[in-house]
Amino acid sequence: VQTVASVGGSMSAIIFVLPGLVMIGWWMEFPFWQSVLICILGGVLGVTFSIPLRRALVVNSPLPYPEGRAAAEVLKVGSRGAEQTQQAVNENKAGLWVVVAGAVASAGYALLTAGRVFAGEAARFVSLPASLGGGATGLGFGLQFALLGAGHLIGLAVGLAQLFGLLAAWFVIVPILTSPDVVAWLTAQGLPSIAATLPAGTGAEELATTVWRNEVRFMGAGVIGVAAIWTLIKLAAPLVGGLTSALAAQSKRSHGEVLDRTEQDIPINIVGGVSLICLIGIGGLLSWFAQSAPALAGSTVLLTAGGLVYVVLVGFAVAAICGYMAGLIGSSNSPVSGVGILAVIIASLLMVGLMAVAGVPADPSIIAFALIVTSVVFAVAIIANDNLQDLKTGQLVEATPWRQQTALIVGVAAGALVIPFILNLLNQAFGFEGGPPAIVEGTQTLAAPQATLISALARGVIGGHLRWDLIGLGAAIGVVVIILDIVISSATKGRMKLPPLAVGIGFYLPAAVTTMLVIGAVAGWLYERSIKGTSFADVGRRMGVLLASGLIVGESLFGVLTAGVIVATRDDAPFAMLPEGSSWPAGVAGVIAFFGLAFALYAWVRSRSAKV
Repeated sequence: VQTVASVGGSMSAIIFVLPGLVMIGWWMEFPFWQSVLICILGGVLGVTFSIPLRRALVVNSPLPYPEGRAAAEVLKVGSRGAEQTQQAVNENKAGLWVVVAGAVASAGYALLTAGRVFAGEAARFVSLPASLGGGATGLGFGLQFALLGAGHLIGLAVGLAQLFGLLAAWFVIVPILTSPDVVAWLTAQGLPSIAATLPAGTGAEELATTVWRNEVRFMGAGVIGVAAIWTLIKLAAPLVGGLTSALAAQSKRSHGEVLDRTEQDIPINIVGGVSLICLIGIGGLLSWFAQSAPALAGSTVLLTAGGLVYVVLVGFAVAAICGYMAGLIGSSNSPVSGVGILAVIIASLLMVGLMAVAGVPADPSIIAFALIVTSVVFAVAIIANDNLQDLKTGQLVEATPWRQQTALIVGVAAGALVIPFILNLLNQAFGFEGGPPAIVEGTQTLAAPQATLISALARGVIGGHLRWDLIGLGAAIGVVVIILDIVISSATKGRMKLPPLAVGIGFYLPAAVTTMLVIGAVAGWLYERSIKGTSFADVGRRMGVLLASGLIVGESLFGVLTAGVIVATRDDAPFAMLPEGSSWPAGVAGVIAFFGLAFALYAWVRSRSAKV
């Protein structure tokens, strides 16, 4: 049950790519069967691609798998049957109340934010004095408990790495690129500068956010791309080891040797057969798409064959990258975003090559095809990201791998069937940036930063106007960060790290999101430090994870509910309790209430943990 639920929820990360087809105007909504097939075929391929990696990356690996271990601890406590100790019974009850309390608090705060009682974000932008270059910068944080909970789960090391990227982006690069002297020099050299296109007297907020969105974020893409490639290089040996181990296990089975129950994966020949069925389905989907686009119909065979080769090669590579990084720093901060960036750039470059070889004219369908192929690869990535984490949980509770792997496939199908409904609900209620407007005027458009960036990269590469200089500069920064990570890790004997992918994420996620993730990471660290050395430290850590999970669940469910109410009532603010433009100090009240409630929740969870 835990396996099915876990992988079903992971499918939601397809929102990092799929909305791109709406943003470029190819889709007006999310067609049910196309969306489902992309998720199911790519997701099942993610399961089969990760099976050969289980022994290398789960069984014979020192990777910590933080969420996998946490899930195993919760399952062990709750599964002692008639022999449960009273402490286990108490912990089960306490854990349930912690999840419920976190969800209610999170949803309740989101309700008051939707009601305009509290602000959803606090930010401050400033114009710098001439002595500091005269540019602009700013910082803010989103008052969202879901982000606080996510920050708790990613941990302090990753949170600080994201902070490093955030500070480098907003306090170094943005001020430089908005400095009048730098803008004037770039213009004199004939180099592009987005700040130079803005009218004189543009405010600090618009200036800083425009430069970040159009220039700095593409540097982050370069950082993430280099980090993803570096991860793949480090994975060469585990990849070979995993395949060798899987083939050795199949050889033992074929000679009649019975493997231990906890070593029985789905046989490699069945894995190959299922993978082949998925690839046939993907080929059919790509062929249908190409034939339905007049500009691509004449190159259907070439597009389909190339797309399948791309899915196999890049798909297996990203399965390995995501599985490894999930084991290293947890699924919450694994490189799925970076993989999507890398995958869409490669796919778009291949489409440019096709345009040159086959004489295909420039057409929006080319961008759409690149995004379709990237969506399939991304589905592989997000499922592989979850699978190995979940298989680690199975190993720790002595589950049978082939049963888990079968359950993973069931979870993929279950999640895929739900996703189009949710995406269409969000699309109608809020709309995605660049896509068709929401059915109700006045609702805040969903930024979907990853999907926005990925679609922008596809358009830039295929349209020939991508800022390769910015991506190259980001790649150079990524190399420096990798070197710093190696030096810091060596100097501290692995106790401290600077994960390059996390640094890149700090560059390109909105500052309000990253800042609250960092605050959540620090809050989780302070909480765990407060219980360190106590008799209830282990229980307290588990309760902290459950609180973070509840915070994420509550706000997420409220967001879906809000979308449904907006669509049903055609009211852009169905929960408004105060009129728009009210003199009530929602910003100050929101900050005080948010941090006061967060402190109270952590103190309450600590108190409950001590009583278990």
